[in-house]
Amino acid sequence: MGAGLPAGEVNHAVAVENAEGAGPIVLVCDHASNFFPPPYDTSLNVSDADKKAHIAWDPGALGVARGLSKELDAPLVFTTVSRLIIDCNREENRPDLIPCLSETTEIAGNRDLSPEEKALRIDLAHRPFHTAIDEVLNLRKGKGLPSAVVSIHSFTPVYKGQSRPWEIGLIYESDRRLADPVLADLKARGDLTVGDNEPYSPADGVYYTIHRHGEERQLPCLMIEIRNDEITTPEEEARWSTLLAPVLQRAAQMVGGGAHA
Repeated sequence: MGAGLPAGEVNHAVAVENAEGAGPIVLVCDHASNFFPPPYDTSLNVSDADKKAHIAWDPGALGVARGLSKELDAPLVFTTVSRLIIDCNREENRPDLIPCLSETTEIAGNRDLSPEEKALRIDLAHRPFHTAIDEVLNLRKGKGLPSAVVSIHSFTPVYKGQSRPWEIGLIYESDRRLADPVLADLKARGDLTVGDNEPYSPADGVYYTIHRHGEERQLPCLMIEIRNDEITTPEEEARWSTLLAPVLQRAAQMVGGGAHA
């Protein structure tokens, strides 16, 4: 079942919820939806099964992000169309900005696109998404609110034949202000296998949104990946939101004034 166009303040293919949230964290969800608005519902030549699969979105990620938004009083910015139309977590000049191959699946309708079609898709979702994040962060800066930027993703249990043992992975670059305390707290539980720059790292080209809005602004930042078989129901999504909320809250409090840049 598709995520559709969710409730919230929708700007093109982007939504912002709890924009005035005063908690210390700003949440983003790059791959929140597997909605294919016309003409992309047919023009990409993607099967119904593929539209429901991980290649089209990050299943469960939006549910976790919404739970965290409520628990942390955090603004949340997310996409409302499939990443197969355009991937908002890629630089505009990346070859996989509009993927022709996702994992092992050919996306025939993305091949040989005209410059005009590429520009249309960038204007549909990519630029509005990043503009919306900038607007939220600038609003908070004007109010003197601290901001730590956290993105929520999900990943497949098996990728190209390789099993992934981690229930959750933390991805970070040079800024470890959130990663270190969150890693320590999650590992201390004793019941989780926690990925440290696994199953991805910034070297895999998956870190654009957090690099742009966190690292470049010198804001504390972190990308969180949850294995998607852990978040297949609203109850499982709520469990992870409840688990992560106090961990992220503590990490943000430890950063303190460093989140005002």
